[in-house]
Amino acid sequence: MHIEDFRDFCLSLSGTTDEMPFGPNTLVFKVGSKIFALTDLQTFASFNVKCDPERAAELRERYDYVLPGFHMNKKHWNTVLIGTGATDNQLREWLTHSYQLVVAALPKAVRAELNG
Repeated sequence: MHIEDFRDFCLSLSGTTDEMPFGPNTLVFKVGSKIFALTDLQTFASFNVKCDPERAAELRERYDYVLPGFHMNKKHWNTVLIGTGATDNQLREWLTHSYQLVVAALPKAVRAELNG
């Protein structure tokens, strides 16, 4: 997956915005003002996504390219290494899972706006 595909996929999810609150090298994707994915623009070697804690542990055990979230809460975030074996379908699945977790925690009114 290339950075353009990554960005396009994230922005295809309803209500997603992108910004750079941590400086010019970190691209952050949010829904309802909450982060669900972020990556380093200089290397695009990995990205961080939110993950259900049990699933996060399972993915880390199963795949050597899924690690505890770098600079994030290790219980709820994974870092996924790009170009090391993960398929584009897996990457999209994990991005969608992260997005859905964040949406589920948003206030009911915000969720209703996203569903249009």
